[in-house]
Amino acid sequence: MAIFKHVLAATDFSETSGRALETAVAIAREAGAELSVVHVCEIPPYTDFASPVDLVTPITDVAETKLEQLLSSIRDVCPAAKGYVRVGAPWEQLLATAAERGADLVVVGTHGRRGFAHAMMGSVAERVVRLSPVPVLTVRSRIPG
Repeated sequence: MAIFKHVLAATDFSETSGRALETAVAIAREAGAELSVVHVCEIPPYTDFASPVDLVTPITDVAETKLEQLLSSIRDVCPAAKGYVRVGAPWEQLLATAAERGADLVVVGTHGRRGFAHAMMGSVAERVVRLSPVPVLTVRSRIPG
């Protein structure tokens, strides 16, 4: 069995990513590994009607507050857990953060969509799985029944 030294968990603050984070915390605790939690803010592109105001700062400020609250809830189990807020395409930023932080396992939640929903929405988890140089553990939002 592989022993991981640094686990990176992705969060979008949803129930699905919460399940993935629980799994990442358990793995990190069991392995004595570092834990990093990353949230990626996708900023919508400007339209012809948008004024040139700073959209990034308010969005990242809210994300940083939510991430700190999330980290506070797991610090009793993983006291050294660190959080990162990034801006850009989620799959790109997750992979970049994993590389920068030296993660050797990435844990992401997935809704398990198929067909039209998957084609229209894409899948961050799928891209991370396909492009990651390190193992990726996907955690489904619910068991299909």
